[in-house]
Amino acid sequence: MALRAFYNGIPGMKVRDVPSYLKPKLSWDYIKKSTDQAVDRYIEKYIETSSIQPLYHVCFGGMIFSYLVSLPEERRHLEHQQQHAAGSGHH
Repeated sequence: MALRAFYNGIPGMKVRDVPSYLKPKLSWDYIKKSTDQAVDRYIEKYIETSSIQPLYHVCFGGMIFSYLVSLPEERRHLEHQQQHAAGSGHH
């Protein structure tokens, strides 16, 4: 939602106004404040309501993270297999 609000402010602007719009939003104070607000909203929505959603978030987040970490090795492995298959004449 915050990203949508951030983006929706840009299309109506003139190009020369965009840097002055972006600069305050890229400061450490603004980023810290936005992060704190997002964490507070998450706690209110999921933690304080005793929802099971945080468990799902951890599980799926862990699966996605492990996939992304192993992706470069898998790509190298696949490329090696393809090179080996092309070199031996077998498809």
